[in-house]
Amino acid sequence: MERKINRREKECEEKHSNSEGSEQDKEYKTSLITLNVGGYLYITQKQTLTKYPDSFLEGIINGKIMCPFDADGHYFIDRDGLLFRHILNFLRNGELLLPEGFRENQLLAQEADFFQLKVLSDAVKSRWEKEQLASRETTFLEITDSHDRSQGLRIFCNAPDFIAKIKSRIVLVSKSRLDGFPEEFSVSSNIIQFKYFIKSENGTRLVLKEDNTFVCTLETLKFEAIMMALKCGFRLLTSLDCTKGSIVHSDALHFIK
Repeated sequence: MERKINRREKECEEKHSNSEGSEQDKEYKTSLITLNVGGYLYITQKQTLTKYPDSFLEGIINGKIMCPFDADGHYFIDRDGLLFRHILNFLRNGELLLPEGFRENQLLAQEADFFQLKVLSDAVKSRWEKEQLASRETTFLEITDSHDRSQGLRIFCNAPDFIAKIKSRIVLVSKSRLDGFPEEFSVSSNIIQFKYFIKSENGTRLVLKEDNTFVCTLETLKFEAIMMALKCGFRLLTSLDCTKGSIVHSDALHFIK
């Protein structure tokens, strides 16, 4: 008799625990929301979408805003499906994190306004203004003789990231040509100074090592800069020093997109 009672108690406990588990499963499943944004499906948690009160997404999830459903019963939002990735990442992370080279600030700001996320909208617009300001500022790279800064080449461009890229390329070329003699030149924020940077008899400036071993011409570095700029979509403006009569002989190059 006692065994039967114990067995019944055990069965009741199992049923109770199973019912609790099923209720938890149901609650977890209902917390997952699938959105169809412009044909792109996104699955996320309810708490993510309702993070900002009075936002468009919070209004949909809590029934304040009517939203159509697609054929599969998912919320359908007729907006840019690709850009929604950044909206959702902002809701998840609480900050604006965009991939390197992102150029759709204006479109993303419009999406943020539509979804009524003022914090995101302000962050995008601030980022956009900083990029526009940076694009108007001309930066430069100077390749020169450490003893005479009038001898050399100056590269001007309105894209700081390109100046950094071209500097690293020229340093790489110079190191390979100098073959283990990095002390022959020094690098600062906007200047590459060669220790031995002299003019030959025919007027071509040469980069030489202390023992007069030939390394490369300044024109070699100049053509490196021009080819890199063209490959990156920049165009070469008129030489800043028109008295030279030729790009090859000019002391300055100006690139712009």
